[in-house]
Amino acid sequence: MTFSIVGRCPETGHLGIAISSSSIAVGARCPWLRAGVGAVSTQNITLPALGPQILDLLESGLDPQAALDKALGSNGYGQYRQVTVIDSHGASAHFSGREALGIHHARAGEQCVAAGNLLASTAVIEAMVEAFEQADGGLPDRLLAAMHAAMAAGGEAGPVHSAALSVVGDLVWPVVDLRVDWAEVDPIGELDKLWRAYEPQLHDYITRALDPTAAPSYGVPGDE
Repeated sequence: MTFSIVGRCPETGHLGIAISSSSIAVGARCPWLRAGVGAVSTQNITLPALGPQILDLLESGLDPQAALDKALGSNGYGQYRQVTVIDSHGASAHFSGREALGIHHARAGEQCVAAGNLLASTAVIEAMVEAFEQADGGLPDRLLAAMHAAMAAGGEAGPVHSAALSVVGDLVWPVVDLRVDWAEVDPIGELDKLWRAYEPQLHDYITRALDPTAAPSYGVPGDE
């Protein structure tokens, strides 16, 4: 039903998540990020509350495994959850409950963790980690490379319909937060198109927010 990867860029310290699902609007429920703290993907039978709870625990000083264990233990029904965590230093943890759907798998790699359920095979997750580790470019490009590799390895057991890409950096808001809430076919391809369109504008939006006097042209009627 869902596969995802959480990752960190060792050069910038940015944290990110890319995720896709057969369900609608996966980006509204599963990815949770906090600048300077960590990133969490909560999936399978999703409990969105696990995301902010784990981030709070990371911010309080717990390591990813301890934060994950404490959050799962305090909410119940942990056997239905699949969760991945990475912190601002690149340390990670993951959990797949015994009630995780279908073929499920999770694997930590270098500065990343990938996980999924209702997969075509466990090779999907292996391909994601390897693609992330080997890909060139910035964090969004590497996360998307992992998603494309997942699909090439078989993806989910059924069709996927939604996808999302989120990245946090030094600011309190996400510098990238892109979603395909529903597509009949290839939401990952549509997400990739969104990123290619957004990438050249990313720094302009940051400049507009931080210093409107230095903002480039908005490129809309009436703008001077």
